[in-house]
Amino acid sequence: MSTAFVFPGQGSQSIGMLAALASQYDDVQKVFASASQRLGYDLWALTQDGPQERLNSTECTQPAMLAAGVATWRIWQRRGGPLPDLVAGHSLGEFTALAVAGALDPDDAIELVRFRGQVMQEAVPRGEGGMAAIIGLDDAEVEAACAEAAQGEVVEAVNYNAPSQVVIAGATAAVERAGAAAKARGAKRALPLPVSAPFHSSLMRPAAERLRERLASVRLQRPTIRFVSSVDGRDYADPETIRELLYRQLASAVRWTTTIRALADGGVTRFVECGPGKVLTGLNRRIDKRPGLECLAVDDPATLDAALAALSGELAGTATAGGDTGAAA
Repeated sequence: MSTAFVFPGQGSQSIGMLAALASQYDDVQKVFASASQRLGYDLWALTQDGPQERLNSTECTQPAMLAAGVATWRIWQRRGGPLPDLVAGHSLGEFTALAVAGALDPDDAIELVRFRGQVMQEAVPRGEGGMAAIIGLDDAEVEAACAEAAQGEVVEAVNYNAPSQVVIAGATAAVERAGAAAKARGAKRALPLPVSAPFHSSLMRPAAERLRERLASVRLQRPTIRFVSSVDGRDYADPETIRELLYRQLASAVRWTTTIRALADGGVTRFVECGPGKVLTGLNRRIDKRPGLECLAVDDPATLDAALAALSGELAGTATAGGDTGAAA
């Protein structure tokens, strides 16, 4: 069986995330302590105590989610979990996937995604951009609703998350018009999202250019695990090509449906979501319903044990918390 580990992006964060894993494995505190040194504030305290508004601020969300994914991965390694055949990530999750695959140093990645969040927020003033989830309408109809509603402003389909679930982004008024146009075309819902900027839209191009400059000084290596991008569902291994991808993906749509279908068509029979929440697991189950395809999540001790049992037959309770015996991601 071929296994893909997938890493979530913004939207999966919550106060108290990874608390159960942290109570049994010191890997969580070690990863967050290292990240906090780079950031200059206590990232773990923020994830556990809030305030929620600050955790949801993109320049804080991105480091928090990356650290959480890396910490969960290290616990997986500590428990002797087998290496996946490939890794992928949703938006920000691509940086986590590259960190665990050895292409990015995790601490360098923490600083990089904080910068990414800062430039994303600065690209569009608060209140001038937004996002909305369109539920119950096919991709082509969502795209047509955006074209109809633009009226000289930017509004675009930016996250193709699952069949009949597409997120749009752009100028605030244009997103509102597109939501109304989508409902007129038969969408069940047009749900405004509580975000502070129109992520992955063309309005992010100034942020992408600033990120490109920063990426020029970041050390990248070939991934030791096959890496597939959700920008286009393709493999990337050359460091310079990955550098260009990370610049390009900031103002490009996330094509999660295309990516999961391509992986399943290519022989992946098990998806394991590594990190807080189960957002991607739910999406993956909706995207591909072929018999035998397994979708798991790892974000607490119980789901960790279940995934280990599924992948390697490891008996629950054989791990020992304490020293860091796993290989560094």
